Order: sequence, then C-alpha cells, then structure tokens
Amino acid sequence: MTAPVIPIMKPWLGPEEAAAATEAIESGWIAQGPAVRRFEEEFAATVGVEHAVAVSSATAGLHLALVVAGVGAGDDVVVPSLSFIATANAPRYVGAIPVFADVDPHTQNLTAATIEAVLTPRARAVILVHQAGMPADIDEIHALCDPRGIAVIEDAAGALGARYRGTPCGALGLLGCLSFHPRKIVTTGEGGAVTTDDAALAASVRRLRHHGIVSGDGVDIPTPGLNYRLPDVLCALGIPQLERLESLLRARERVAGWYAERLEHLVGTPGPDDGDRHGWQAYVVTLDRRDEALAGLRAQGIEAQIGTYALHRLAAYRDRGSFPGADAAFERALALPFAATTTEDEVDRVVDALRPYL
Repeated sequence: MTAPVIPIMKPWLGPEEAAAATEAIESGWIAQGPAVRRFEEEFAATVGVEHAVAVSSATAGLHLALVVAGVGAGDDVVVPSLSFIATANAPRYVGAIPVFADVDPHTQNLTAATIEAVLTPRARAVILVHQAGMPADIDEIHALCDPRGIAVIEDAAGALGARYRGTPCGALGLLGCLSFHPRKIVTTGEGGAVTTDDAALAASVRRLRHHGIVSGDGVDIPTPGLNYRLPDVLCALGIPQLERLESLLRARERVAGWYAERLEHLVGTPGPDDGDRHGWQAYVVTLDRRDEALAGLRAQGIEAQIGTYALHRLAAYRDRGSFPGADAAFERALALPFAATTTEDEVDRVVDALRPYL
C-alpha cells in the first residue's frame, strides 16, 4: 500500500471556525462588519499594539505601510535578498527602488551591518523580515536607522506569536505587516493586518484600504485609495484561532522539538536566540545536498520545499549584486512538513527519508 502524502502544511480548522463563519453568514454581514472590528481589537491586543487594521493580504499591508510612511517615487527601500518576492515587490508599487541587502546565513535575517553596507542618501525605509518566524535583531537595526530618519517596517508575515526580547513581532517597528495565509499559524484563508501604535498612521491605512473614503463622510473622498478590505466572514474564521494562538504555537513548538531531537547533530536546525521566541511558521533545516534531498522526499510523498527565494537569482530581480549570505542560505535551506497537526510518526517518516542525504 502506498503511504499517504505528508503535506507541507495543514491549517487547524475545526467546529469553532465553522460555527463562527456560519454566524457571520447568518448575520448578513458578509463584507466589513462586527467580526472585522472584533478581530482587529483582539489582534491588536495579541500583538501588543494600539491599532491593527485588517487587510486583504500581508502584501497589501506592505503596500499601505509604505504609502503612509511617506515612501514614494525615487526613494530607496532596503529589503533582504532572501525572502518571498512580495517583500521586494511592495516598494515598486509606490515607485520606490528595492535595494537588496545580504542576510546572515544562519538566522537568514537582515543585520545592521548588511543594511549599512547598502544605505544611500535616498534610503527612506527598511523592510525587515523575520524569516520563517525567526525574530531579527531589531535593536541594532533601530540604532542604525532611527538617527537617519529611516522607517523600520516589519514584514512579520510568518512571525505571529514570535517575540524579540519579550516584545511580540509586529510591535517592533513603525508599522508591522502580518499574514493569514493558510501556511501561517492563524489563517483566514487569505488576509493580513497592519499593526502600529500611531493613531494617525492607522487611520490612514483604514482610509486607504477602503477606496480613500473617510468614515462618516458620505459626500466627498479627499484622496484616492484601494480596495484592500478583508471580509467579515474571513475575520470570523480567524477569531477562534487567534483565541487559541498559544495552544497552536505550543503544538508547533512540540513538532519542532521532535525534529530537533532527531536532526540537530545531522543538519542545521532552526531555533531562537536566548530571550526570544520563534514564531515557527515553517521548520527549515540546512544541508549540503538540499536539491537531492528535496527530490528524494517528494518521490516518497513528502511535500518538502525550498526555504524561500534568493530574490537576486529570480528573473524579476537579477543582476542586483553579490549576496553570499543569501546564496548560502538559499542553496542549503529545506522546509520540512510542519503544522500544529503534524504527528510524531510523520516526523519519523520524514527523518528516515532524509537520512540518505545527510
């Protein structure tokens, strides 16, 4: 008998989500309504910020964050060369130039040193990614950027629940952008949020996500905006998951522990720095024979993937410079099946399939 496929991820959805979605449908609020407001309030409290604005995706959030931060045509925005492509695409939406910086090959995050190496007088913002939920060392980055008036915007898409020195990711920059894609710890199917402690910035994001309409003014629209709204029925899905975020994170920590017990002396295994908490969006190991291992696992019905993209090696962003840290991380990074529902037997099967390539 053929062994069942082990998926790269699996959302944890159950009767609570079904009941919440049904309640939203029966209420008649299919678009924006009370579930959006409740989700935003609970999300802000979870992240430890004054304001959270639900949007259609983390990519939409990055776009709006750059707009309200005053980034525009001709400005430079520093982004990691190792990331999902949305991180580099967002500056282009506002006419800015994504400037690639290298990453630490171990943490796979930007550092103050790699950012400083590419700063120009046109730099207006840094988009700081917490790669796969691993908190970046943001204190040193603020020390570099703040005196220069460079905004630090967190791409915390995969870092809900992660903490840097006790502070939640998403509360560490001028604005934070988080994702609710199905691979994330909390999902609404698609969706995202922008977080901030700045009331004026939050109000601007709310206005821009809704065509530029000012709440309560039915006569005029002062500035053009976009349709980046997240519907009530999707926010309803997220509320029960957000309420059990700690349980979801502990379940992922348990799975990460199983992998670490079996692999920590054989491959590079991820883990947070002392005093931090990993968000565990993914479990990404590093090994020399990555491509062989990827093909071998897939041949056995195990849905492994590359860690993420080396953006400077994509056709869309080729010839942007030399980034040895990003190259080293990209060429060796392998994302293993990982979810709150991953079983220990599945971990054993993944590890057994991986052994020939170690």
